[in-house]
Formats: sequence, C-alpha cells, structure tokens
Amino acid sequence: MRTVTRCFLALVAFVLVLPVFSYAQTASDMEVLRQKLKADKKLVVAQAMQLTEAEAKGFWPVYDAYQADLDKINGQIGQVIKAYAEAYRADTLTNDKAQTLLNEALQVEQAEVDLKRAYVPKLGGVLSSVKVARYLQIENKIRAVLKYELAGDIPLAK
Repeated sequence: MRTVTRCFLALVAFVLVLPVFSYAQTASDMEVLRQKLKADKKLVVAQAMQLTEAEAKGFWPVYDAYQADLDKINGQIGQVIKAYAEAYRADTLTNDKAQTLLNEALQVEQAEVDLKRAYVPKLGGVLSSVKVARYLQIENKIRAVLKYELAGDIPLAK
C-alpha cells in the first residue's frame, strides 16, 4: 500500500502545481484528473481506515463534507502559489508583495487547523476517538507529502 499511496500523493502534488507553472493541460483534462485523484484518495483512506459497515455508513458523509471544505482550502493554497508564481516569473516580488503572500499563506495554514478542529466532533459522532485519530493521521500524512512535493517544485524567493 505504501507504493500506491506515494504514487497517488506525488500525482496529487503534480496536479496542484502543474497549472501554476505550466499551461499544458486544458481545464476539462485537469478536472477529470482531479476527480480521479479524489476517487483514488478515497480508496487509500478506505483501506487504511478499516471501517466496519456501521462506521462506514456514518463516516463517508462526514468525509465527503470534510473533503469539500478541504477543496476550498486547496483553492486558497493554489491562489497563493499562483500569485507567487506570477511575481516570481515577472521578477516583481517586492517586500510588500512577499509580506502579503506570507500573511495569506499563514491564514491558509490556520484555516486548515481550524477545519480539523471543527471536524473532530463530527467525526467523533460516528467513530471512536482512536479511529478519528487514525483518520486525521491519514490526512496529515497525505498533506505532508503534498506539501513536501509542492516545496520541491516551488522555487525560493529571490
């Protein structure tokens, strides 16, 4: 499962960064790929969670809601990366622009923490605390690999 998970995560990172630094894909191609990645992620989560039938019945609607909210945060990350990429390519990253982007990036990180906090009681309503912890660990691992891949693909400010 590790190899499948790593391949999936690398592909997710690639899909998020590709539109920012390249314009090779059409919007419809990217949307098809995003939908495929969502399905693959769900499969990875399902395998790692080892839910009973009763747990699954309660978990998946909460998971879907969480993913919808997480998509909004991913969109915010994409906007910050896009703004940085534009300034980087044009060589117009001023101190003021860097400070603005830094503030926006920190707001996105805080929004991600706030989202997790908001979903702990929702997840706790359908899963044991151990399985809530497991799910958040899975999400954290996915996000960590994603952020690692993004960090490797985004050049340092100059």
